[in-house]
Amino acid sequence: MELTRRSVLAAIGAGTAAAALGACGTGTSTAGSADGPAEGEIRLLTPIFEGADGKKLLEKEILGSFRKKYPDVRVNVDYTTYAQLNEKITTGLAGGLLPDVLMMGVGWIPPFAAKKAIAELPEKLATAHDYEKRVLEPSRYEGRLYALPVVLDTRIVVYRKDHFAAAGIRKTPANWAELRAVAKQLTKGGRIGFDPFSIDLRQCWETFLFANGGELFGADGRKVLFTDARGVEALQFFKDLVQDGSADYARKTELGAPTNVQTGEASMTMTTSALWNQVKEQTPDLIENDLLGAFVLANRRPAMLQGGTLVTQSASSKHPAAARALVEHLATPDSILGAARQRGSVPGLKDLDDSGYVKENEFVDLSLRSMGDACSEGGTPAWMEIREKIKPTLEPAIVGRQSAKDAIAELGRLAEAAIGRM
Repeated sequence: MELTRRSVLAAIGAGTAAAALGACGTGTSTAGSADGPAEGEIRLLTPIFEGADGKKLLEKEILGSFRKKYPDVRVNVDYTTYAQLNEKITTGLAGGLLPDVLMMGVGWIPPFAAKKAIAELPEKLATAHDYEKRVLEPSRYEGRLYALPVVLDTRIVVYRKDHFAAAGIRKTPANWAELRAVAKQLTKGGRIGFDPFSIDLRQCWETFLFANGGELFGADGRKVLFTDARGVEALQFFKDLVQDGSADYARKTELGAPTNVQTGEASMTMTTSALWNQVKEQTPDLIENDLLGAFVLANRRPAMLQGGTLVTQSASSKHPAAARALVEHLATPDSILGAARQRGSVPGLKDLDDSGYVKENEFVDLSLRSMGDACSEGGTPAWMEIREKIKPTLEPAIVGRQSAKDAIAELGRLAEAAIGRM
């Protein structure tokens, strides 16, 4: 039977992936099952280390030092993007060709751990380095460790200091009422006061949900919580900004293109810590002249969405000792710092807080100082299905006439149905 993207995702969502996994080997999720010598040929699937510089960093430096320590292990790298990652993993799972080591996003561990696709890691790895406390939470499922963090990607608000100064605004907004008022004040002459839409709508709405004191799911991942007033208010705030004329969904910028804040077409934008690297390359004068500032979104509470990339081990690897060794190596301080520097990401190790890279990148520095306010998406084994439905379900409320309440209710129904199929 031909494996299409639709059929594979349906199989995963319906809970039949366990049978597919059983056909591809005798994988186990038991911690400590990687005894024996690290040897053999293994495959690494990664959505990061993009471009020529990323490939050089991974293959020459990070894997170069790995080969010196484990000369009997050969690593083949399969590069992909986050847009294609889920499809590659689920197709590999259904076809019995899952890579030995996988790098995946925050929120992805419960779905694949629940299907026993990835191996539980020894708890001692959680204390092998000085991790920020909040960082390890997305690496767990039902309290057990399945992954280690490599880099974090936080969502913060970046603003133009010169725009604030010219408008006589002396402090950053402390809540949504102030944010809306400041955005209206800064909207003039074709410039919008706030651009929250140039990051993924799913992640943007989640950040506002968390800042409003809301949650996505209950602790066991089986109950939908975002359908309460907190979730509706978060979406309604976007509609209010658009109605004010201080935000415009149609003016969002593409990934990698100069942002509206860089070009001066917006005074504030929701973005990631990686914007610092982009600004250094595209519009370095903004840094040289100290024209950019950043703050953590807040309403009922401050909230900084914590995304990022984790590394985990396939439960069906034929060379588990080699795979485990690579997982540990990719999560060492040297490997993490190299990956973070290349991407403009946040290293999740306290050991690196005082590194030159962190101190030079003001957005990364703010993120590390704000880890107590970090919140992560996911939290349910049904996440991989639900995450794909958030943007298309909420978008009509922003660009059309659908109410925020109706859009959130529809998303809630879709999420409950996905959870019910697990």
